[in-house]
Amino acid sequence: MKTKIMEGMQRFSKAMFIPVLILPIAGILIALGNLFTNAKLLEVVPFLNNPITTGFGTILTGSLVSILGNLGLIFCVGITVGLANKEKAVAGFTALLGYLVFVNAMNKFMSLNGLLFEGESLQGTGQTLVLGVQILDMGVFLGLILGIITAMVHNKFIDKEFKGAFQIYGGSRFVFIVLIPVVVLLSVALTFIWPFFQAGINKLGTLINHSGSFGIFLYGALERLLIPTGLHHLIYTPFLYTELGGVAEVGGKVYEGARNIYYAEIADPSVKVLSPSVIWDARGISKMFGLLGACLAMYHTAKPENKGKAKAILIPAAVTSLIAGVTEPIEFSFMFVAPLLFVVHAALSGLSMVTLHLLDVRAIGPNGMIDFLLFNLPLGIQKTHWPMYILVGLIFFGIYYLVFRFLIVKFNFKTIGREDEGQETKLYSKKDYKEKHGKGKAGAGQQGEPGIAGVIVDALGGASNINTVTNCYTRLRLTLDNPNMVDEDVLKKQTGASGVVIKDKNVQVIYGLQVTNIRKAVDSYLGLSTNE
Repeated sequence: MKTKIMEGMQRFSKAMFIPVLILPIAGILIALGNLFTNAKLLEVVPFLNNPITTGFGTILTGSLVSILGNLGLIFCVGITVGLANKEKAVAGFTALLGYLVFVNAMNKFMSLNGLLFEGESLQGTGQTLVLGVQILDMGVFLGLILGIITAMVHNKFIDKEFKGAFQIYGGSRFVFIVLIPVVVLLSVALTFIWPFFQAGINKLGTLINHSGSFGIFLYGALERLLIPTGLHHLIYTPFLYTELGGVAEVGGKVYEGARNIYYAEIADPSVKVLSPSVIWDARGISKMFGLLGACLAMYHTAKPENKGKAKAILIPAAVTSLIAGVTEPIEFSFMFVAPLLFVVHAALSGLSMVTLHLLDVRAIGPNGMIDFLLFNLPLGIQKTHWPMYILVGLIFFGIYYLVFRFLIVKFNFKTIGREDEGQETKLYSKKDYKEKHGKGKAGAGQQGEPGIAGVIVDALGGASNINTVTNCYTRLRLTLDNPNMVDEDVLKKQTGASGVVIKDKNVQVIYGLQVTNIRKAVDSYLGLSTNE
């Protein structure tokens, strides 16, 4: 049972990536649109103050903010596509249909039973408008529930075929036929059940918000500690996109979740001070500053003969963390050789968030320096207090450096550049592998050689051992028949993986930002289409 639960959570975590990784793009573009309409910036750069650029900014921001009001639909389709075993495009289309059926079924049932609130404002009633239809306010949870159910129905009945006159009702059509009564009955059941869940969520949100610094510390530490399992997304997603991260009215509309509130506030010039809920999104201190201090400590504690190699490895990893907020190459460099350092890193990450909270800093940098510049500078110091964010970051740079250096020396941890003779602990890149082995493009190889995709597949036990292949932002995620056949040394030393995580039949290989290209190469090598 424990294994099945973990596998289910792993699959759900992977599926969450489809909607979660798209939403930051909307946030960046909202910030960009706000840049073109920022009054202070237009005073400094007067040539931008014209109808074309300001109109473009207004349209860009206004159009993308609408995404925040339809997150239920976005998560419903995204989760279904992520959990579908095959014919993912069809599964996504079915999810859209199921969502429409649910919304209207709940509305009709509530109307027939006199449960719809009648008044000008729905705020505080527990009801809202979804696609213009009044139903219970379930927020993102509606998308999560329907996405899971649609995927289950799709996977169970997508291969169902009939003969004779009923042949046209097989496959995807039969999935929709089965889904209709399931969704309708679900809408009726949730009309009575959801208010109890809603009350529980409200109490949990109140408890977390009232827990003050401890709650923030716990959030920040767990978000890092769950990195090895790949389940850290299940920690921060509810705070970013549901009312656990706060509820605020912006421009006459109610938004739930720290990320949604922040995006709505930066799009509205009338907002003078950002909501306190933004503290749940201030995860950038450890990424932009802390881990840079850790890298410097690892470099200074490296053996003299290995300092050149350590520098060549650590600088690219540090720059990636600073600019793009991708931390796993650094974290996996010490996670397994020195677990204590990883625990300390998680604690310092939580402590950095507490510090920002105590200093009332609203600035964020969840995905590195690019996000920090786009989100905070245009809003000004009054809204974000971004100079204090940088000051706190520099302080934590020093703390990380001193603590990591002390622990590495004290316990003689074999971090990068301190490995024993004959032992190799390094971060390989795809470029390193190509230069060393003379390979061509990933997956193709040269003169009949299998290429890096072939090496990856062989190191995973061969094509027959691989059941599914997916990827997230930095990880190649697979399910294998026999995980004991995985050759971690080959994956790390010959394919550029910075870490391998094996949990039951779920295997995650950490490649960083090039993972998408590697996933395509592996798919091509295995003869898989994007729909499989």
